[in-house]
Amino acid sequence: MLSDFNVLASTMRGNERQMCYELSFLLKEAGDAEPKVDKTGIRGLVVAKTALTPVEAVEKLHSLLQERPFEFRYALRIIPIEKVVHTELEEIKNAATELITGLEETETFRVTVEKRFTNIHSRDLIEAVAANVKNKVELEKPDKVLLIEVLGGFTGVSLLKPQDIISVQKEKML
Repeated sequence: MLSDFNVLASTMRGNERQMCYELSFLLKEAGDAEPKVDKTGIRGLVVAKTALTPVEAVEKLHSLLQERPFEFRYALRIIPIEKVVHTELEEIKNAATELITGLEETETFRVTVEKRFTNIHSRDLIEAVAANVKNKVELEKPDKVLLIEVLGGFTGVSLLKPQDIISVQKEKML
């Protein structure tokens, strides 16, 4: 698995290989000449390293989805990842604290944890990263989402607007 990924994609279990080909093709269409895509060892998850910034890559993929939805056959969700650290509470906290500085004073936020193959409790992660944040918490419609994606030994952390995450099925229905 790539340890310096900046895009995380989910697919149906068993479609990881096809998802790797699809994501590689889509990232090339988005403007990255040589993206690296790899399976994670976790069913249904694929990671990629693109030369584009993660949010820019997902924005371009979002445009591609609207123009040519038929090219998204295996992707379920595509998520930009801003920082990758080892799955240790202190490292995750430091990465999240660094990203949280990007919050405006008036912006609301939510912490979302998606974890696989770890013994760290979600509550411990949320308490560690949200302890120093002065902004108001909004669970339903936050301005930003602090996303913590734990993939065994590596954790991806991002501070995103909710629309920065592509949910392919929802988009195709619009």
